[in-house]
Amino acid sequence: MFYVFGLICLTIFSYANASFPYYGTKIGSLKRLHHGVSGDVYAVDSRTIFVKKFNYDGDAPAAYFYVGSSNKPSNEGGYRLRDERGGTASLTRRYRNKDITLTLPEGKTLKDIKWFSVWCDEFAVNFGDVSIPSNLDFPRPQKINGLNGVHGVKSDNIVIVDAQTLLVPNFSYDGEAPDAKFWVGQGERPTPNGLRIPDENGKENPLRRYDRKTIVLTLPDDLTIFDIGHFGVWCEAFTVDFGHVLISKNLNVPPSLKMLGISPQSKLNCEVLYDDLAFEVRWAVAGESIVVQLVAKLDNNEYMSFGISPDKDRSVMIGSDVVVAWVDQESGKGYAQDYYLEDKSQCSGKRGSCPDINILENSNSIRLLNAAMVNGYSIVTYQRSLNATDKLDLPISITRPEAVVWAIGPLNERKETSFHTHYTKRTHYVDFGRQPTWNCPMPEGSKSTDHEVDESIEKDDDSQDQVYQAGTKPPTEDPKPEEEYYEGHAEALQGNKRRQDYDSNQKLSQQRPVPTPKPVANEIGAWDIPAIQCFEPEDGVFYAQMGPTGGKHGYSAITGHVGWGISWYINGLLIPEIHVVRGKTYTFVVEGGNNPDIPAKYHPFYITDDPVGGYEHKREEEKKDIRIFAGVHRSRSGQITPTGVGRLCNWTPDVDGPPADDYQSFGAYQRTLTLKCDPGEPGVITWKPDRNTPDTVYYHCFTHRYLGWKIHVHDSCDDSRYTGSENHAVRVPIPEDNSAEPSIRHETKVSPNDNFLLKHQTDLIKNHNMNGTPPKLSFEITKSSEITKLISDGIRAAEALEESILRQNQLVVNQHSGADFHHALKSPSSVSGTSASMPSSSISSASSSISNAQAPPQLNSISTPGLRLALHSFIQLSCQDAVHSPAR
Repeated sequence: MFYVFGLICLTIFSYANASFPYYGTKIGSLKRLHHGVSGDVYAVDSRTIFVKKFNYDGDAPAAYFYVGSSNKPSNEGGYRLRDERGGTASLTRRYRNKDITLTLPEGKTLKDIKWFSVWCDEFAVNFGDVSIPSNLDFPRPQKINGLNGVHGVKSDNIVIVDAQTLLVPNFSYDGEAPDAKFWVGQGERPTPNGLRIPDENGKENPLRRYDRKTIVLTLPDDLTIFDIGHFGVWCEAFTVDFGHVLISKNLNVPPSLKMLGISPQSKLNCEVLYDDLAFEVRWAVAGESIVVQLVAKLDNNEYMSFGISPDKDRSVMIGSDVVVAWVDQESGKGYAQDYYLEDKSQCSGKRGSCPDINILENSNSIRLLNAAMVNGYSIVTYQRSLNATDKLDLPISITRPEAVVWAIGPLNERKETSFHTHYTKRTHYVDFGRQPTWNCPMPEGSKSTDHEVDESIEKDDDSQDQVYQAGTKPPTEDPKPEEEYYEGHAEALQGNKRRQDYDSNQKLSQQRPVPTPKPVANEIGAWDIPAIQCFEPEDGVFYAQMGPTGGKHGYSAITGHVGWGISWYINGLLIPEIHVVRGKTYTFVVEGGNNPDIPAKYHPFYITDDPVGGYEHKREEEKKDIRIFAGVHRSRSGQITPTGVGRLCNWTPDVDGPPADDYQSFGAYQRTLTLKCDPGEPGVITWKPDRNTPDTVYYHCFTHRYLGWKIHVHDSCDDSRYTGSENHAVRVPIPEDNSAEPSIRHETKVSPNDNFLLKHQTDLIKNHNMNGTPPKLSFEITKSSEITKLISDGIRAAEALEESILRQNQLVVNQHSGADFHHALKSPSSVSGTSASMPSSSISSASSSISNAQAPPQLNSISTPGLRLALHSFIQLSCQDAVHSPAR
């Protein structure tokens, strides 16, 4: 979950040809010369070698791993490597089919090396070697495009750190949707068949708001980057793509530590600082810098600090160079600040215990890598140089133990340190340069370290499991248990070339049901959206466009379902209930978007008996029970494609205005909306309900769920039953700051057409049915005195009524009338690329009614393999922390 980047890299073949397990670019096999030395050697990254199934009898007196740049193996001019445990002693124990990972000396890369050998110093004998080609293409992190989608989803270029790790720099998302998740899947476009990816904290909860936060994500289980074709943000409950990027099938990236069987604890150091609060410091040296992770059980508004004592022999607070870190438990945002402790007082100006930047400009030497709250633990990861970068810093030695200081205490109102409540009471040393040693409690359920495995078991496993390269046939028998750790048997989107006896589409073919959003309790009170009655509009033409859901008074309160930010507007109204009559032909002019490549802006209109919508992404067994009455074309083969497709028009809220929740009525809110349309033409569908049409059907989006509402189907329409409808008095408090506001007169910004549908176009529409694809229609836009008059009359009626409300301090609502209201709001297609501001409270003067209203929603470079290794280890460790307590 943190900036831990995998050290190990292997050459990756194409998706179709990739073999599995994956260890990297194969260099070759060790020559079998003496003492049973054998094994397959892989390049992991520029400085890392992986030996698969290494064998050596352990009988020679002074055998070591060597690399060199001479023409043939020799210890003269060669470089001795530490063993897989980081030790420098000779190889005196036996290896049987042991997988080992070795690191080249500092400053050396595989480009500088010509051979790798097991060499005996005492007798100057080569026990076995492999040549390293000069043109070796070792794996390395790869950069792909950044995210750029809806709901503010955006990031810088994403880095594929290794086969299971993605670094997403400066990620942003507005957090408004109810069920957004990180999402991956096969193919180029997201679908409900994809998989959730845990967030940077290892959780699969709906995503919160992000503001340019750099995050690290880990693919779950055995899923790898080679199994997927895209990554992005997906609203699972509403099957909406908020933005995604493609992932090439030919990326040459390292494998993850997990793929090499390396536990994170085996590559990290850990020491307990204060057991009562589970305060731990974890670290790994990466070249000229060090990556540090602080973990503690803190209360909100508490800090943890750790740093270097100015006295090398004693832990001394005054004069120390420390990092003060904390996580805001409400926002989840983390902080790591460079501090200089001049004395034990709070910071005042430039004196006391102060952040370095308060004392000296541009002196913050700490780079925050990640921060999170996991199971109640504050976890902050940062990086700093081993050397002092300014006069306020102290260097960190890796050649001798350092005296360190630490403290825990409250933050003051300036978010600076107050006097500590827990602190170093005795001298505490830390050897930062030691070989990785984990001296902290192991998270429950975590695997044993490599050392523990080595010491507890020496397996005489003579089985020769093989890694089959591209174009070769894998074995037909079941893989050996040792290989199961890497196999694709988890819920992963595996390619079928990786494991012949595993069906890569098995999980995909069993499409899981899309989760239903939790019903919304209507505690706030829904706006009263007047229904469109069966006698209106007279011409039977409805305009279907997109708009905001209207906050807590809108879609969710009306329907009882969570909305994801947009919904259908019919004739300018937010999801009104529509009344129609059997035997009459109705026309829907659809402006919901026509570009399927941008799913969040593609909303085909259709009419169905399904109350949920989103037919495209339903399972086949669900589709069998659903009837569609209009808005699709059914081919002879039975394939259904949407036809209710047109350019996108959006009722757009004023970004500088108050939120939707602040409006007491939909009429008040709707007046703040402006209709903005993309260039292009609307779509048109017709529908004639008949005796087989159910009494209640629904208008919806073909590709997304929960965007529409109800249509009531009647046998006949009696105007009188609506004109005499009962009036309901509802008292609505009027905000004081609104009481003196004059009514605002709105003018339309487009000139509608008297005959919006020309006669020959009307004939085409009347003859259209759901089994045909309607032709594209061009609409002439001219002045319309009739519609302009209706709008003006509606505005005057609304203003008169609102003045009456101010005098009487009550709102009279007629739930069943408002014919002219809908005519006045009927939105003709506006000029391409223009916007129209439509009055929201156009009221029929005959009925003197007004609707209750609704509101609008308004790293860096991965420079060294050592840093990648450290960060990758922290990621894996943090994933364990997400499931178990980090230290206890």
